[in-house]
Amino acid sequence: MTSDGAQGPTTDGTPTDGTPTDDARTAPGTPPLPGLPTPPPPGASALPPGTFDGTVALVTGGGSGLGRAIAAEFARLGADLVIASRNEQRLTAARAELSELGGRVATAVCDIRDPDRVAAAFDAAESAYGLPGVLVNNAAANFPVPAEEMSPNAWRAVLDATLTGTFFMTREFARRHLAAGSPGSVINIGASYAWTGGPGFAHSAAAKAGVKSLVETLAVEWGPYGIQVNGLVPGLMPHEDLPRDIRDGLGPDHALATRQPALRVGAPRELGWAATFLASPYARFITGHTLVVDGANWQRRSLVNPAVVPVREQLGRA
Repeated sequence: MTSDGAQGPTTDGTPTDGTPTDDARTAPGTPPLPGLPTPPPPGASALPPGTFDGTVALVTGGGSGLGRAIAAEFARLGADLVIASRNEQRLTAARAELSELGGRVATAVCDIRDPDRVAAAFDAAESAYGLPGVLVNNAAANFPVPAEEMSPNAWRAVLDATLTGTFFMTREFARRHLAAGSPGSVINIGASYAWTGGPGFAHSAAAKAGVKSLVETLAVEWGPYGIQVNGLVPGLMPHEDLPRDIRDGLGPDHALATRQPALRVGAPRELGWAATFLASPYARFITGHTLVVDGANWQRRSLVNPAVVPVREQLGRA
């Protein structure tokens, strides 16, 4: 189970800077294809320094993985951070790391499935730095399981953390901004199988479809009050915190890049750059939109589909 917003397959052991591998070829013996260019180095930004000076950004699941990467990009641009998670140890480590970027960082131990604890996390954020102007709903839960083997508790665990928790956080954010008469920006971390379905991840795919619907619904409801709601979908972005049960479903690491039209995987900072743009003053007319940052991987299709391998076989249940 993961709390950093990962939708499914990615792995460590593949270049984490997005560099194409030597296997990025069309056929044996042919020269390597270039794929999409690699991203700028860590620490670079597409936005002006100080873009988020005076802004508080609250990131759930911010103690690890993609959530921590997103939080880092807000910190580089001047935001005061509040990172929330159920895991206090991860929060402590992330706080030390993020503080090195120069901004202020507070932590909030929070179970987003509990609306009272959600309210307490916002109270803590306001006490530390003021009302968050940016909310990144990154926390989620996920693990592979055939649908027919899924227990009621497994279904509820993923739906509660991924969909219900996202709603509780977003509702609390909006309530406070509506009361204050202030604008705000919400970014919900989604998944491409909100569109396609996710065999082996029926609980997470259903939850992420709900998250996408919340983006589109709440953008309309709250737009008149100055509150933007957008979605952000990561592709394959290796990081050290991805759960092993998801990593193990990928197969050999060396083949990962060649499965992408980009001929490389994404770097977590690329998701952070997209998040800072969506929450920035330069994206004020963008709302109700879900941006996919995956090198067009979810749109890949073969002229002839490969043989069907049932989910049970893929997960070693056959």
